[in-house]
Amino acid sequence: MDSYLGNTVMKLALKEDPEEHRIALFILLLCACIVIGHLLEKNRWINESVTAIFIGLFTGTLILVTTKGRNSHILVFSEDLFFIYVLPPIIFNAGFQVKKKQFFRNFLMIMLFGAVGTVISFFIISLGSLHLFKKFDIGFLDMGDYFALGAILSATDSVCTLQVLNQDETPLLYSLVFGEGVVNDATSIVLFKAFQRFNLSDVTSSNAIQLLGNFFYLFFTSTLLGVIVGLSSAYIIKKLYFGRHSTDREVALMILMPYLSYMLAELCYLSGILTMFFCGIVMSHYTWHNVTESSRVTTKHTFATFSFVSEIFIFLYVGMDALDIEKWKVVGQRPWTSAGVSLILLGLVLVARAAFVFPLSFISNLTRKSQTDKVGFKQQVTIWWAGLMRGAVSVALAYNQFTRSGHTQLQGNAIMITSTITIVLVTNVVFA
Repeated sequence: MDSYLGNTVMKLALKEDPEEHRIALFILLLCACIVIGHLLEKNRWINESVTAIFIGLFTGTLILVTTKGRNSHILVFSEDLFFIYVLPPIIFNAGFQVKKKQFFRNFLMIMLFGAVGTVISFFIISLGSLHLFKKFDIGFLDMGDYFALGAILSATDSVCTLQVLNQDETPLLYSLVFGEGVVNDATSIVLFKAFQRFNLSDVTSSNAIQLLGNFFYLFFTSTLLGVIVGLSSAYIIKKLYFGRHSTDREVALMILMPYLSYMLAELCYLSGILTMFFCGIVMSHYTWHNVTESSRVTTKHTFATFSFVSEIFIFLYVGMDALDIEKWKVVGQRPWTSAGVSLILLGLVLVARAAFVFPLSFISNLTRKSQTDKVGFKQQVTIWWAGLMRGAVSVALAYNQFTRSGHTQLQGNAIMITSTITIVLVTNVVFA
């Protein structure tokens, strides 16, 4: 039996079997993550994300052993797979499930942390790595890579923390952490795209103003497009009243409209993630109340399920990719350099997070008259801690930036990819 399993895994890893077999094994692993996560549900410190990472590590190790160190993957990373099929359900569900009363009540503080705080973190990580990495021989990285790194490691993953916080016991804290997390992801992606289009070889004051204008243009036009599509879906469903004939049409439209907003944003070179997030908020406030009761139940659970499976998929892949032998062969030529880079980046993440959470909390408290609305020091520490975890968005952006030139051949790219994966693993296991 063990021999049969080993031969099967080897064939799958070496791509000797059809694509359907590898997909079937990956789906089996997804099911295993869900089942084991359920069995560990009472343990508040081990969730499905951490479970998926460990299962991915175990599977990657098994493939490495059976293929004699030639491979650790079942599926090969695809940028389109991440950005078109996996990330959108996560972001849309975040907007769709947001508690609007608490979100808009604390909107200014959420935007202060999620937008302004992310920009502060972005510059600290970018400029800090640019200065500190000069002491290491990590290979060629241009200015765009350092700014991309700032955006990559500024994207938080608050999902793990939200599973530990109780929304009923700490509504203010839960609202701030959740709201900041989703706005932070969107802002990080907008910064990432803005600097990808910016010519850093010729930096002038006029170019800097153009970059700032490009950032605000992406942010507000992406938001506006999401609001327009969300309102359009509400108007169409209300006027045509699909529910009197078939709830299937209602559900189908509720699923397709946000995806349409995402693709329209990408076609217009905007931020599809930001568009989809605000489309989710608008649809949950207007569209959802215009459909039948059965459609409400169906769509709510459908969006949550898509998001849940996408999260598990990403962390499972990250676990397996952490053992990718090709990247580690390049990094293995300078193991201490790679370890040093990872430690520096982790330190920058900790410092950058503290650099805006505590000062911005102080500023926000000055504007709040009620003592109960102010954020205490313990709550500030929790907000700081909640934003230390890195997840799906960081991984996707890292692959997008550092695989374009062949990350398995270029030392700088390989170190950045492995360092990002290391930080994702460490922060989710240690801080979760």
